[in-house]
Amino acid sequence: MKDDVTVKIVEHLATLSTSPGGWAKELNMVSWNGSAAVYDLRKWSPDHDKCNRGVTLTDYEMNMLLEAVRQRSGGEK
Repeated sequence: MKDDVTVKIVEHLATLSTSPGGWAKELNMVSWNGSAAVYDLRKWSPDHDKCNRGVTLTDYEMNMLLEAVRQRSGGEK
């Protein structure tokens, strides 16, 4: 039997896009099962009761991602 998973959006950082059905691709700080909040990128239903699969990143992983994007965009100028 599956254990219940709890999720709490600690801080909303950005909405990247919204579908015609109202689902929004969001970047949030999310706490899963009471753990420390992590960066979380996924689609959420309009009422935030449901979400699709997504990606979670630690502070270190987010910094690595940002650095990779900075290097790429700096290289194309």
